[in-house]
Amino acid sequence: MVTSKVRLDRIASSTRNANLGSEVLIGPEIACEEGRILAVRIGSDKAVYNQVEDPTGRLIRLRSGDVLAGVLGARRALRGYEGEVPETLAAGDSIEVLNLGGVLGRCTAGNPDLGPPFTAEVLGAVLSFPKTGDRVGRPASIRQGAVPAAEGLLDGPPIVAVVGTCMDSGKTVAAGEVIRGLFRAGLKVAGVKLTGVSLRRDALAMLDAGAVEALTFTDAGVVSTDDEAALPTAFGLLN
Repeated sequence: MVTSKVRLDRIASSTRNANLGSEVLIGPEIACEEGRILAVRIGSDKAVYNQVEDPTGRLIRLRSGDVLAGVLGARRALRGYEGEVPETLAAGDSIEVLNLGGVLGRCTAGNPDLGPPFTAEVLGAVLSFPKTGDRVGRPASIRQGAVPAAEGLLDGPPIVAVVGTCMDSGKTVAAGEVIRGLFRAGLKVAGVKLTGVSLRRDALAMLDAGAVEALTFTDAGVVSTDDEAALPTAFGLLN
């Protein structure tokens, strides 16, 4: 496999499990599976929805020519972009940035208020070297080092669930107020975001409210939740 080294201008928060450095090796063979990490080059500028969240949760502007590490995944967003993982991809192909977390896919529908999504040129699959002395490398995935899924819920502290039917309905605000109230009452609280598409923002909001730990499904190696993955992922994170 022919590999090459690229310097990343932006590293999306969706790649957080992989702990990427600013320079990575990429390979030409791309497995079109959710969770695979790609290096892409942004093809144009945008006036709105033009940022990406880095692994610390900071939002950074994307510009034409930036090399971005993002993650293949699907998205279904009423007020954002919808997209899916392409069946095939090769270096030189085009792909779209579907959300602020750096999820990459083939856009199937969009929100006119956001304009068209960023289009990017695929440079290759980012490689990881999980074993000491490994010189070949393998396509990196956010499933590496992920919190394992579980078949059921173990005994533990009480769980408070905040449920809503749409994005931007106030779920995170409500969860933050619950966490803040329990924290001020002297209780130790953890937060978990169980559904949606990769973005670290909500976990950081729970930490800011007083949570001692906050996880999302991305920590379990899931880019975007669906009926099949949601429950075992939730059990694993809650456990």
